[in-house]
Amino acid sequence: MRRCQFILLLLIVSAKSWSNGAPNIYPTNWWVGMKNPNLQLMIHRDRVANEKISMLPYTGVKLVKQTKAENSNYIFLDITISAITKPGTLKFRIDNLQSPEAVSYKTFDFELRQRSNQNGKTRALGVTAKDFIYLLIPDRFANGDPSNDIINDYRDKTSDRKDKFSRHGGDFKGIENQLEYFNQLGVSTLWLTPVIENDMPLMNEWGNKVAGYHGYWFTDHYAVDKRFGGNEGYKQFCNTLHSKGMKVIQDAVYNHVGNHHWFVLDPPMKSWFNTSQGDMAPNHREEVFYDPYASQSDKKAMLDGWFVPHLPDLNQQNPFVANFLIQHAVWTTEEYGIDGWRVDTYKYCDEQFMNNVNSALEKEFPFVTVFGESWVNSTVANAYFTRNNIASPFKHNAKGMLDFQVCFGMLAGMNEKLDWLTGVNKIYTTLTQDVLYKEPMNNCIFLDNHDMDRVFSVIDEDWKKMKMGFNWLLTLRGIPQIYYGTEVLMKNKKVNTDATVREDFPGGWADDKEKENRFTRQGRNDKQEEAFDYVSRLANFRKSSSAITSGKTMQFIPKEGVYIYFRYDTKQTVMVITNSGDKDINPDWSIYQERTKGFTQARNVVTGKTKPLNTLSIEAKESLVLELLK
Repeated sequence: MRRCQFILLLLIVSAKSWSNGAPNIYPTNWWVGMKNPNLQLMIHRDRVANEKISMLPYTGVKLVKQTKAENSNYIFLDITISAITKPGTLKFRIDNLQSPEAVSYKTFDFELRQRSNQNGKTRALGVTAKDFIYLLIPDRFANGDPSNDIINDYRDKTSDRKDKFSRHGGDFKGIENQLEYFNQLGVSTLWLTPVIENDMPLMNEWGNKVAGYHGYWFTDHYAVDKRFGGNEGYKQFCNTLHSKGMKVIQDAVYNHVGNHHWFVLDPPMKSWFNTSQGDMAPNHREEVFYDPYASQSDKKAMLDGWFVPHLPDLNQQNPFVANFLIQHAVWTTEEYGIDGWRVDTYKYCDEQFMNNVNSALEKEFPFVTVFGESWVNSTVANAYFTRNNIASPFKHNAKGMLDFQVCFGMLAGMNEKLDWLTGVNKIYTTLTQDVLYKEPMNNCIFLDNHDMDRVFSVIDEDWKKMKMGFNWLLTLRGIPQIYYGTEVLMKNKKVNTDATVREDFPGGWADDKEKENRFTRQGRNDKQEEAFDYVSRLANFRKSSSAITSGKTMQFIPKEGVYIYFRYDTKQTVMVITNSGDKDINPDWSIYQERTKGFTQARNVVTGKTKPLNTLSIEAKESLVLELLK
């Protein structure tokens, strides 16, 4: 029934989804000097497939092929752009115009620009273990321009901070206004939940009428949401960050789109979406991809299922869909100088397609990094979707993954009683499985995110536990990511909605009370200030620590609840010690001589205090990050 309703919706609104005038062209422009000379243009206009299109001569460019789509409102043009091509404007002519309304558009242009000479220098740099990522939801972080809170051309014309399901007005300008805050905190990289246009009406989720404030319901890939600042606002935002030496991670969604996307309302062809199961959900079992005994039907159910009914599932095995998505990723990276990509719902995507888009990005931007988001059940599953040492028929090429297993290990270390596989032993055993990864340092590690209960609530607001988590987050191998507000102890759990863990950052709106402005010392209470200061000191130490950002790891089996590991290289040794037990401990330092030999002092990198190493004791529930000195 739901599938029938969806088709009826398409029939009702499709006539409004395409242009009777100037054709819509995707990509909207391109560049000369790309490594891949091939480009496929999607032309969308009333009856365009029945028109005869020719390209006026342009040195270095050839119109190779024209493909009519099943839907006569689309045609695909394949062109090649040789290495000798100069920037300029391609001109196309329509010789047999089919739409009387488009009489003024018998010709259309397509711009070829010069690529940026700053790629790999100040932009498109990639994100590495030397970085510290701050994840935020633009709508919920800070409102710098109230004039764009409501866009009258959009379907959802609401903005109400009193409604947790509504949009709240945060934008790029608001984030820019807090760059000094990030600098103080030691953050190098901002990861924003998707910024692409979500021109969707309110949708039903978990029994609530919810806006697309989070950004995961795309309706036009080549438009940045105007409520954040639009394309030009995003370009300015990225340029500003790069000018400050900061980086940008963009959130990609290849698996699905919102059901009001223009190519959902007017589909180019029947196979544009996966419809073998209607809009039924996938089985969510990533094991089917590497299970040697898996059935093909289970694998197909995983790939063809719709994440939720209002998010049509894209068929990435369709070459036209694949080209559209890959070219958009390349276009965005060049247009805005994106440094890294976080790929949403990675495990639900066609495997070869994911390798293809990653390869296309790496070919054009050698330093740009990709890490996938797969909420998986095991380290084997996590490693499978990245470069790995697993003997499996298919090999993924993503540089890294969101490391949910290390996250679960840290949460267990903070919250669970110690046993053979629980408590801090969960961290220990998880890291022993790094043998599965080619490059475990490329994984992104975290304590919580926008889909999880906030960590401070998970640990029952226990500051000692929180210190353990901060210490592990900022010293374990990998790329650390902190979720906005965790540094000032924002709290909550999901209650019939994700919105309860996506509340506004206090102080980001003009009408917020100054005494509650968490961006300032005056607006933070003593415990919030202690947390902010602790993260700031540790993160800024980390910036200049070669041992943590590029060194090796050695860990020792936890004893009596004491978990000790070292990050080290030829220049520096850092020891992280956590006593998860209920009594003070005087460690037997002879056990750790492999890494402590030759050192006599231990400096607390947060407090700056130094003590003789052989007299060091650790209190119950205490955690320390120490630089060893000779």
